[in-house]
Amino acid sequence: MNHLHIRHHWLGRLLASDPGRKRFQQAGKATISLISSVLTTLFILRTTGNVLITPAIVSGITGMLCIMVVMDETKKKKQVTTLLMGVSGAFGITSGSLLAGNAYYLDVLMLVIIFSSFYFTRFEVRYFSLCMLAFMTVYISSVLKLSSNQLPLFYMGILLGVSFAFFYNFILFKDSAQILKRSMRSFHIQINLTFNILIRVIQDPEMNRKRMENLEKNVRKLSEYARNVSGDLNEQDVKEIWPGLKTSQLRLYVFDTEMLVETLTDTIKRLKKAEAFETDELKRLLIWVVKSLRDAEVLDQNYVEQNLEEAEKAVQAIRFLLTDLLNRDERPNGWLFLIRRIESISNHVIKAAYTIQQSLMEGNQTRNDLEMKEENSEEIDSSKNEKGLKLSTKKAYQALVAGTLSIIVGMIISPTQPYWVLLTAFIVLLGTESIGRTYIKGFERSFGTVIGAAVGFGMAKLVSGHSILEIILLFLVIFLAFYLFSVSYTLMSVFITMLIAFMYDLLLGGITFQLLEARVIDTIAGAAIALSVSTVIFPKKTKDKVADTFDDFLTELNPYVTDYVKGFREDVNVKELTDSAFSMDQKLQSIKDEARSLLQRPGALSHSGIARWITIFTAINYFARHLIASSYRKNFDYPDELVKVFIQIEEKLDHNIETLRELIKGTKRTATVYSLKNEREQIERLAPSRNQSHRDLIHHLYYVWRINQSLVALAVDLGAREK
Repeated sequence: MNHLHIRHHWLGRLLASDPGRKRFQQAGKATISLISSVLTTLFILRTTGNVLITPAIVSGITGMLCIMVVMDETKKKKQVTTLLMGVSGAFGITSGSLLAGNAYYLDVLMLVIIFSSFYFTRFEVRYFSLCMLAFMTVYISSVLKLSSNQLPLFYMGILLGVSFAFFYNFILFKDSAQILKRSMRSFHIQINLTFNILIRVIQDPEMNRKRMENLEKNVRKLSEYARNVSGDLNEQDVKEIWPGLKTSQLRLYVFDTEMLVETLTDTIKRLKKAEAFETDELKRLLIWVVKSLRDAEVLDQNYVEQNLEEAEKAVQAIRFLLTDLLNRDERPNGWLFLIRRIESISNHVIKAAYTIQQSLMEGNQTRNDLEMKEENSEEIDSSKNEKGLKLSTKKAYQALVAGTLSIIVGMIISPTQPYWVLLTAFIVLLGTESIGRTYIKGFERSFGTVIGAAVGFGMAKLVSGHSILEIILLFLVIFLAFYLFSVSYTLMSVFITMLIAFMYDLLLGGITFQLLEARVIDTIAGAAIALSVSTVIFPKKTKDKVADTFDDFLTELNPYVTDYVKGFREDVNVKELTDSAFSMDQKLQSIKDEARSLLQRPGALSHSGIARWITIFTAINYFARHLIASSYRKNFDYPDELVKVFIQIEEKLDHNIETLRELIKGTKRTATVYSLKNEREQIERLAPSRNQSHRDLIHHLYYVWRINQSLVALAVDLGAREK
């Protein structure tokens, strides 16, 4: 059963999707919380002879938002915020009903809530969650114009919503350890799917372009899964699932395995081009390595040690083949170093797997004595020391201006529901620091709303009068909206608009095209206002934001690469750099996300140069990750005069990175950057040969030269002089 995904690619693809089933669980919790809150409130209302349905709707919204918008750093803080959501909801219902007769005071309250939701996040992220629920309840109570004797029913609904959210989030579905276990399972399945494609690529007599594209797509997906697993890792969960195993061991294993697949992909592609697979022995050995590693389920309870032994034998056979090729009078041209890379990193994966198995066996023997320790996560202030106003303050003022304009525009185009424009502007401004990101989010929301209105209107008309079916579809679109939120904001907007269509049909007894058309116009107007305000009020140009993300990447790169070089003359544990490797990978993804609007703009690439920057940084990230993937270095033999050379390399790398940071930020226009040509020549001249030393110094410095070449190339593009 465990290997069905190996034999059936479609099954593996299905099982590996949604790593850890985090999206499914989050969307499921929100939907179940909503359903439970609505049904329980309705039951109580019907039992007491009350015909109101709106308290059940408020209860469902509360239960849903308490799952989706509570985003505190620790579990304890999330629990406190969830309970405070009840106070926020009660405040919103009360104040909205009291001010329903005075539009001016209601507008002011709405603006205060929106301003506070951004401004007070400088202190705690929970203020956003509280303000979001307050905004929604004020909006609902103002539309319904509740009387004072109806308020207790809504308080009851809010209390039930908070209670169900707390129950599902912290009591019934609290198993973060199981999420980690499923994430690792998805990671292994994705590895095996990629291994299967690799085997077919090796077996193909010619280069199959479609298969190579499929392989590269799967490698990119594997990198995403590795980042997910790395983010899920914490000491408590690792000890609970795999006693005796350290978090650092598991992170290192994930990193090595991912890098092995990436290395195999790149290497096999180059070996194909070099026609190296005309050597049948090489082809056979590589397939042997890939198959044996694919079958070695290192973390499986039914782990079979023979599979890992097979992998070790295969790597040993490659080592013998490599030695034989090196000792020949006529060496194959240009691809021997590729085989060395495969041999090196495969060996590291096997060693890491053996270490994990040994730790697991020791941990199982002492499982009963294992003490579970609460991991105290330190609160990290991700905000940088900014000159002038903080980002949260700037966003608050943007929201204040956008909110004021939205209320005015809303009163003009939708006098009966003027706050829909305000809601859209509020949502579009969330999480968008730059003009480009605001544009992308506004466009996606508007486009998704148009599609959702068309589809929702048609489906609502089709099932109108079939209340049970309509309610089922309503809950289904809620689940799909939250499930697809992190995948596609456009699709999420489609399902949210369909939800609105079903709600209108159920509550108003029918839906008209004019009603949905009004919501589409409101949405487009709100998105346009948000974009206009972000362009005028404290604008953050997309290129400036991209430059900030480049700076973040270089800040992480500097100690990473200099510590690596320092490890040749001091005791530095290269394995500990894997955390930084995952962090740089994440920062590179942030660069691509922030630059998305620039890359999609016609004709912009020739002026911005962003595409070339991203290409160079992608190369640097690739070189940096491979730097430690094949380099667990100890006991290097080299002449004493090379110690000074290593110090020079560290100093020049540090200088080049810091200079590039200043050039990108624009604080420098001209500067000098240094190539490492002289240092490379000295090391290649003085370093012991492979036959003289069991550690190949030249091989372990190869990616250092490549990183510096990339840094220098970009610095020269920005006006620096190479020396």
